[in-house]
Amino acid sequence: MQIRNSILLVLLSVVLFSCGEQSFYEKVVAFDDREWKLDVKPEYTFEVKDVSKEYDFTLSLRTSTDYQYSNLWIFMKTITPDGTIAREPFEIVITNDDGSWVGEKSGSVVTTPLYFRSRKLPKAGKYSFIIEQGITQSKVDEVLDLSFMVEESKPENQ
Repeated sequence: MQIRNSILLVLLSVVLFSCGEQSFYEKVVAFDDREWKLDVKPEYTFEVKDVSKEYDFTLSLRTSTDYQYSNLWIFMKTITPDGTIAREPFEIVITNDDGSWVGEKSGSVVTTPLYFRSRKLPKAGKYSFIIEQGITQSKVDEVLDLSFMVEESKPENQ
């Protein structure tokens, strides 16, 4: 039942987002049984043709309100068109010090974004971003999905 509800929510999100402006790239990776296992590494790959433009990247983590921690550390591995690899740690802060949610709560689901704004990509070609959960346990419970969206940056006054 919970898996069916998660799938319906993802489909509804896709429909709602498709009614607005189109993203340059968007992909959602759902986790089985609300568990992000250590060996599961979502990969997001897209092609950039115009390197003169700036792009906004949004990585969104959806957890249930039963998520036990105030944050989640991740590693983002980036592979550029020429094969260069970089791996960086990032913290997704899920709750404030007072226990309130940082992200948007809807029912029992909390969506917490991590933004990378106005980024230029140096080379045309395919870019891959591989996300690893960065905790010492074999799995993180109550994680529903992870989405990665790329949009062309818009001027701040729009």
